[in-house]
Amino acid sequence: MLWFFYSTNLFTKSPRLAVVLFHSGPGLCYKKSVAMSKKSKGAAAEGPPPLLGRVGTSLKVGIVGLPNVGKSTFFNVLTKSGAPAENFPFCTIDPNESRVAVPDERFNHLCESFKPASKVPAFLHVVDIAGLVRGAHEGQGLGNAFLSHISACDAIFHCIRCFDDEDVTHVDGDINPVRDLETISQELRLKDEQFVSQRISQLEKVAVRGGDKSKKPEYDLLCKVQSLLVDDKKSVRFGTWNAADIELLNKHLFLTAKPVVYLINLSEKDYTRKKNKWLKDIKEWIDAHDAGAIVIPFSGVFEQKLLDMPEDEAARYCTENKVTSSLPKIIVNGYKALNLQYFFTSGPDEVRAWTVQKGTKAPQAAGRIHTDFEKGFIMAEVMKYEDYKELGSESAVKAAGKYRQQGRNYIVEDGDIILFKFNAGAGLTAGKKK
Repeated sequence: MLWFFYSTNLFTKSPRLAVVLFHSGPGLCYKKSVAMSKKSKGAAAEGPPPLLGRVGTSLKVGIVGLPNVGKSTFFNVLTKSGAPAENFPFCTIDPNESRVAVPDERFNHLCESFKPASKVPAFLHVVDIAGLVRGAHEGQGLGNAFLSHISACDAIFHCIRCFDDEDVTHVDGDINPVRDLETISQELRLKDEQFVSQRISQLEKVAVRGGDKSKKPEYDLLCKVQSLLVDDKKSVRFGTWNAADIELLNKHLFLTAKPVVYLINLSEKDYTRKKNKWLKDIKEWIDAHDAGAIVIPFSGVFEQKLLDMPEDEAARYCTENKVTSSLPKIIVNGYKALNLQYFFTSGPDEVRAWTVQKGTKAPQAAGRIHTDFEKGFIMAEVMKYEDYKELGSESAVKAAGKYRQQGRNYIVEDGDIILFKFNAGAGLTAGKKK
């Protein structure tokens, strides 16, 4: 049995050396569910809460709203792209997709400390989706295509227009953000109603009249979903679901199951003075229909102005007007809405943020770097970013007794700095098994 320190970038992605062991021989609202350990039937182990939505790390946020509310302008300033943003409805037909780095002072500090040759931050994937209009669930304004684009996303930036501009027409003739909120939320809910009604009709034939017991749980659950949507007029994400329910719901990816971040698009004047006549009404509507949701005011015109300025001039402009960009806050909250987080690997070769879903255990996090790391996982050596920043170095963290060795049940926390130890032969032997 031999301990070997492997230092190539292929495996480590950083100069912090992965420890490899070679050997001879084979080798929303939810109801909390409690799983019983096989090793100890008497002891209950509570796992991470079940999550509505797709499982993965390549998740996307879709920008949704009525036509001409500033979606494409917001997409352009957020991603520094050049998507068309014109003064007519349905300027955007096909969705535009890009990604933007997630701003993080922790990542910047690690880069300053190690001065790495390569810097790889976490990224938020954003999709600019064409505007919805009233009747979209029935196909109005190419609504079926646009709703399918929303279905392909995992969270929603709901862009709401609160600025007056005679040169930018509103599809309903005048500015009324509360009416616009009602329109979009209703169209998403009606599309879910339409889908669940069709699916219940299909299941009724096999689960009720056909007697197929395997389909009965899904049928019963969708009847509850239909009652929530039709009778209570609530979104799927506001239902009370257990882990088994969520597993079934995630097969359908309902539009109203997606988390929403509300973005209020103000004029530059209103954004600078932090006032707008609609803000109170918007807050009341969101408190009544989506209590606790994130609401972020921004100004597309202001952000575009900053983008067009040199960096030093933009900083001076913000200082003089006592205002800052909302984009970092929007990016961070969009990333969090996807239930994503990241851990760091760091050193002179590379500082990198590795995206994982919340609740990910150490072996699966190791697999984000290389599949062999997960197959042959031995342990994760973890130090908290806060400890590293306070003490100044890895050796100081170790000396203070804050450098931890964690096993395969360790749930990775946001901002962990991790070195994985793994058995290099595990992946090879696993591949030979039939």
